[in-house]
Amino acid sequence: MANRTALYDKHLEMNARMVDFGGWDMPVNYGSQIDEHHSVRNDGGMFDVSHMTIVDLEGADSGPYLQRLLANNVEKLKTSGRALYSCMLNEDGGVVDDLIVYYFDPNRYRVVVNAATRDKDLEWMRRHAQGFAVSITERDDLAMIAVQGPNARDAVIGLMPGDKREALDGMRPFTGMVVGEMFVARTGYTGEDGFEVMVPNTDAPAFWQALLDTGIKPAGLGARDTLRLEAGMNLYGTDMDESVSPLESGLGWTIGWEPEERNFIGRAALEAERTQGPEMKFVGLVLEGKGVLRSHQKVFVDGQAAGEVTSGTFSPTLGVSIGMARVAATTGSRCEVEIRGKPHPAGVVKPVFVRQGKPLLSTKSS
Repeated sequence: MANRTALYDKHLEMNARMVDFGGWDMPVNYGSQIDEHHSVRNDGGMFDVSHMTIVDLEGADSGPYLQRLLANNVEKLKTSGRALYSCMLNEDGGVVDDLIVYYFDPNRYRVVVNAATRDKDLEWMRRHAQGFAVSITERDDLAMIAVQGPNARDAVIGLMPGDKREALDGMRPFTGMVVGEMFVARTGYTGEDGFEVMVPNTDAPAFWQALLDTGIKPAGLGARDTLRLEAGMNLYGTDMDESVSPLESGLGWTIGWEPEERNFIGRAALEAERTQGPEMKFVGLVLEGKGVLRSHQKVFVDGQAAGEVTSGTFSPTLGVSIGMARVAATTGSRCEVEIRGKPHPAGVVKPVFVRQGKPLLSTKSS
């Protein structure tokens, strides 16, 4: 039997279609993936993301440890609650996982990593903690609910204690704050505005029901994938993995090159790649005509193999098929994608298609 979150029974109550996802029984939809997608874009939807792995770090060397472990620079975090997106790399510069780290104080941080990579991430983090005064504690006592969409924040704020509402209403993006036994963050899980609420497992079903009672609709993994792809957000295991670097995954902006003396894992490999110039680049694709872009479809430019699609879908917001691809660095604004043995023309764009409900297409490649 796969792992189950604290909300498993709530999903069954709502007739969710359950699937295995990284060893977890998770809802892929509650009847209509398209309706759930539009609910998030136009109103508010909520996702059970309790399968993601929450890890607390504590100790005098927590900061120096993360400076070694992560490609981004956690010294950017100066205020309690601030968050940072980063990759965790191997020595070759490949992406072990992508994650969000929250700063509480110089001795305490919280890290949220993916679900399917839980075991290898924890082993990697513990192995590289040797020599640092830091404890690593998985918080499997916490559930996490992502409430997203234009009306999501008001719904969550309305369920919070009165003395916290003003602070939550003014919370800046990529920050979080403790509210009683909960931790409420605003990092844009799907590219929409909203909150991610970490809540004790024992309280999660009641909080989920309270959100339902405000009119927030549940959404499954299917809608999460179309939303994140429209937002141009990479998915680990599809758009990146240990075989590719952030420079070839559209994540060069997450590398904290300064200060130069910070020797994070994978730095030497990344510097060599940057000096030589990456052979591949990460782009968005918009298919012209019928068909749907999918992972591993081959990309051609002027009849020559140029790369492959890393993820693709039909965009419910745009009404066309979109995707992300890793292609030769020389690729321009046009290409062809092989679908069922036939070439289909596609435009090469920046890999951000929709931002907070608004189409955002550009013909310039990254």
